[in-house]
Amino acid sequence: MDMRPEPFEPPAPHPRTAIPSRLEIIRTVFRNPLELWGEPSYTLPWINSKFFAERTLIVNDPRLIRYVLVDNAANYEMSEIRQLILRPILRDGLLTAEGPVWKRSRKAMAPVFTPRHAKGFAGKMLAKSEEYLTKYADIGSEGRVEDISVDMTELAFAILSETLFSGEIVTQSDNFADDVDSLLHRMGRVDPMDLLRAPAWVPRVTRIGGAKVLGKFREIVRLTMEKRKARMRSDRDTTPDDFLTLLLELDGPDGLTLDEIEDNILTFIGAGHETTARALAWTLYCLSHAPQFRALMEEEIDRVITSGADPVEWLDLMPHVRAAFEEGMRLYPPAPSINRAAIKDDTWKSPNGEVLEIAAGTTVLVMPWTLHRHQLYWEKPRAFMPERFLPENRSRIDRFQFLPFGAGPRTCIGATFAMQEAVIALAVLLSRFRFESLPNVKPWPVQRLTTQPQNGLPMRVMPRSV
Repeated sequence: MDMRPEPFEPPAPHPRTAIPSRLEIIRTVFRNPLELWGEPSYTLPWINSKFFAERTLIVNDPRLIRYVLVDNAANYEMSEIRQLILRPILRDGLLTAEGPVWKRSRKAMAPVFTPRHAKGFAGKMLAKSEEYLTKYADIGSEGRVEDISVDMTELAFAILSETLFSGEIVTQSDNFADDVDSLLHRMGRVDPMDLLRAPAWVPRVTRIGGAKVLGKFREIVRLTMEKRKARMRSDRDTTPDDFLTLLLELDGPDGLTLDEIEDNILTFIGAGHETTARALAWTLYCLSHAPQFRALMEEEIDRVITSGADPVEWLDLMPHVRAAFEEGMRLYPPAPSINRAAIKDDTWKSPNGEVLEIAAGTTVLVMPWTLHRHQLYWEKPRAFMPERFLPENRSRIDRFQFLPFGAGPRTCIGATFAMQEAVIALAVLLSRFRFESLPNVKPWPVQRLTTQPQNGLPMRVMPRSV
């Protein structure tokens, strides 16, 4: 008889059982799009529907996802509503650029994020993670309550700043995490005008308050660029050959414009660390309800660190740590939706012979949020079960069943970077401390640009006895 306790099911919206009215759809999308999806989204391989009179195809079948994002990706452009939300923030950054601009940017940045190059960041990731532990240095045996959502934002920003910008981002305050929250809360949500496909010049009332914060981020980027350009002019030999220098050296007719460089720097400062930070926080929360698996992680962490293994090897040497982080991203995918639109009429034939017609103009939604919790593809899909990602079990997971970093030509360029960063950060944090959930605190996931805990994620940080 299996005496193991039932796995923990962290807080998340349950599928809708009633068809919402048009007004209710608008309210839900504005409040929290994660609460919109009904039972079919979690049980059917695909759904043809209409959303505000527009044809919409919700895709969960991994084979169909591969077709849309890889096999026939040229026929599926970024959807209009996604661009209406993101372009005002990131303009021609890598997440929102299209056509020749995207190709130039992707080609230019690819060398920095190759697996070989990303491994070179491991030492700095370890150093910044260990440095961050000083924040908890005075925690006594009773522990202290911290907003882990804020803490992980600070840690991920520190790592990104040091690795990609050599610590030379010109921040204007110590409240960077609050600034990010404010930017995403005001700018990274769907406005009713977006649902109605109003032109970009029509004011979005919900985003008016975000203009000031966005301006602040743009100013940070400009000052950072000016400081580095001055250093490159005065003493190029001692200027770091990092991501910032690489981008600035691309300025010219055969590379990127200064505006495009600014957009990409903003993308990485404002959003590049945000996805990893959210996933780290959710993982720590889930682990607080999985003490048996956390104990296995602690044993693994202690063994590897004691062995003196180089941090560049930790990703391979800590399969339990990696599995916990991947399960955290499964349940709370940092990017909960991938939006495309069909350019031309298309036809897809399933292996069992079923034919799916996709008309030009159809919005195609590939949603990691529903895909990762889908009853056809996961055992106990709402439960936190990191063991499903251990090496002996990974072969059961289809490549297009788990999409924390997307897929196809526009897959996340920093996926290897993020995985290495997360394993190193978690290992350092859990080598010294435990993060315990608080009674009566059930963090609620909300979709902005990322999957965020509404009202933060307070947890008790406790010293760990080794």
